[in-house]
This record gives sequence, C-alpha cells and structure tokens, in this order.
Amino acid sequence: MNENPLRIAVLASSSFPVAQPFAGGLEAHVYNLVRALTERGHRVSLFAADGSSVDLDATLLPVRTLDLTPISIADVSITPTAIREHHAYLAVMMELAGTLSESFDIVHNHSLHYLPLAMSSTLSVPMVTTLHTPPFAWLESAVALAPAGANTFAAVSEFAASQWADVTTGTVVIRNGISLQEWPFGSGGDYVVWSGRVVPEKGLHLAIAAAKQAGRALRIAGPLSNLDYFRDVVEPLLDEDIRYVGHLDQPALAALVAGAEVALVSPVWSEPYGLVVAEALACGTPVAAFARGGIPEIIDASSGVLVAADDVQGLAAAIPRAAALKRSDVRARAEAVCSMDRMVDEYEALYRSTLDAVADPVDERLAIA
Repeated sequence: MNENPLRIAVLASSSFPVAQPFAGGLEAHVYNLVRALTERGHRVSLFAADGSSVDLDATLLPVRTLDLTPISIADVSITPTAIREHHAYLAVMMELAGTLSESFDIVHNHSLHYLPLAMSSTLSVPMVTTLHTPPFAWLESAVALAPAGANTFAAVSEFAASQWADVTTGTVVIRNGISLQEWPFGSGGDYVVWSGRVVPEKGLHLAIAAAKQAGRALRIAGPLSNLDYFRDVVEPLLDEDIRYVGHLDQPALAALVAGAEVALVSPVWSEPYGLVVAEALACGTPVAAFARGGIPEIIDASSGVLVAADDVQGLAAAIPRAAALKRSDVRARAEAVCSMDRMVDEYEALYRSTLDAVADPVDERLAIA
C-alpha cells in the first residue's frame, strides 16, 4: 500500500467504455492502469464513456450530454459525434478547473481529444498526457497554443516520442505494460492467431494472406470496428481454416493467444506501441510481425521475427521461424519489458516529479518519502 496516495483524475474516451470486451488497446490500457493505481492505494476517478466497468475501485466522473435545439441539429457543418465529444470534454475540463479544482492532485490524460491539452493551463493541478498516437493536427494545434510548461508528456515508445519531437519538449518514454498474471504462459497449438480491432489499418487481410501462404490455420479475434472492411475484404477470405471467433473478453482472448503457435501482427500504419505484441509475449506465444512503429522496441530475436512492412511473403516465411523459438524465452522477454509493475512504477515517478516541479508548494502529504 502506498504511504503517500495521490488523488488522480484519469481522462479516457468519451465514446468508448472502459469495460470488457475492450473496444481497443487504449481502453484496455486505461482499465489496467486504473486498477493497478487503486491497488497501490491511490484514489482514482475515471472519466470514460457510459458503460465503463464498475468493477474498478474507482469513482466515475460523469460524461455530460447536450440536447441540441432543432436549429443546431440541422447544422450540416458538424457531425453529431464531434459535438458530443466536444461537449463532454469541455464539461469535464471546466469541472476540473471549477467545482472539482480541489478534488485532485494530478490529472492523467489518455484521451485523443484536443480540449484537455488546450485547457490544461486552466487547472489548478498539473496534467500528465500519455501520447498514444501520432501528432494529429488538432492535438498539435492544442499543444502549440498551450502556455509553456502547461503539459507534461509521456510517450508509449521511443518511436512515438520521435513522432512528437517537433511538437513537445521533455517527453519521457513509458512503454505500456500488461498484467502478466492475466496473460498466462501457454503451450501453444496447431493454429496461428491475429487479434485486434478489425479495421483496415491493422492489416488483417495481409495476415490472412500470410497464413494461407504458410499453410497455417488462423484464428481471428477482435471488435468489428469497421463493418464495411470486414464484410467487403475480410469475410470473403474466411473458410474452415481461417475463422473469426468473435470479440472476446480478456480471459477468453488470453486462452486463445496462449493456445496459438504464433501470433501475427500486420499493421499497415506505424503502430505507436502494439499492445497485442505484449499480450502474445506474455503467453509465451512468439510473434511474426511487420517491423513498423514501436513494434521493434518490444520484440527481440528471442521472442519473434520481424519482416519488412507489407511483405506478405516474408511474413509467411517468418511463421515457422517464430514457431521454432523457445516459448519460455518469449515469456521471459515479456517479463523483462512488458510488465504492469514496471509501467506503474514509472508513472508514479512521473507524477511525483511533475508535482515537485510545480512552483507553489503542494500538500505536504505528497512529499516523496
């Protein structure tokens, strides 16, 4: 138990609940971080979409909604999603700066919306932002206009930090971590696995092509986040050997990954981190992946095989090479670089150093013991 607990407001997505089965890696990351922080004695309040998990020992901050007038509804220049997210983040930031200004010691922002960054200087406490994505235009604009020192940044990989290098200063790298206990070691099996959001940028169609070239059965798990892509591109490729098994909760997904011979990771964009890689390694399942984004920072020669981006033939050839690796070595790699304890240690240190840097003294109970 932490002898100097912090009161932490965690900002996540206003559109996707932090609940199983997770909509994506960001929601899984926030869920596990909040749980780990509360287990260490911190008092955490979570801002996330309705339906977020109530099994977390954390207070849920409300996501404010707005009933638009008919005139506003008829405005074709803005989408309903855009105004819904704008209102939700504007409301929570105004509340954190107003009625909740003395309720927290620090704010940890994981959202992909520009308003928390733009409004960070209105808060009476510091804000740490984890950079989960490249510097999209709206985020870059918010950082550019924020006063110097208003934001403290952590990137999920060296690659992500490099993408933000022209936008932010002083960014530290804190790689994502997972609960190794919840991704237990498995003995493998007679299929390869692909998991993640079923969207074009994750490149599932390339993984299917590689599995077919290698003569391997493939099991696919994840949310159908882009139905058009699934129906038009993926579904026609399914057969008795290439199967979509659904959007699984964490225990079922862990069992599927642990039972696989190899995990395929085939993004067609530069993944800032690649949480599915860490999950596979924890299960002892070696990875065959495109060398894109932050993925090469996780995989080494003992835990997987990297091939050139978009090289389907190379990915197919990597499957038997990865399968030949010792699963105990793969698990050891996860223990060395992917643990939740390591990640939370580093975030706690960042919280403390950020608070220490605040000019005005903070409550004495926040002093590092």
